Amino acid sequence: MADQQQKKTGAFDIRVVIAALIGIYGLVLTILGLIADPDEVAKADGLNINLWGGIAMLVFAAGFVLWARLRPIVVQSAADEDAPAASE
Repeated sequence: MADQQQKKTGAFDIRVVIAALIGIYGLVLTILGLIADPDEVAKADGLNINLWGGIAMLVFAAGFVLWARLRPIVVQSAADEDAPAASE
């Protein structure tokens, strides 16, 4: 019964919000890296910084989502909070 009164934060978990923001920026950088001008890449000593930075941000965002899914934050309901006070 106590398990039914506990709820997971889900989409309101700050880790999911951070992952979404970093994922959006990573997607934009990855797209910019894929369509990059070869002259711009040559300026960075042949390293496509936008592409590699975007991929790293996408991996980081996926790690945050995985972390939020594997270790969700459990919030107790108001009924659970009142129970210890009544027993005192």
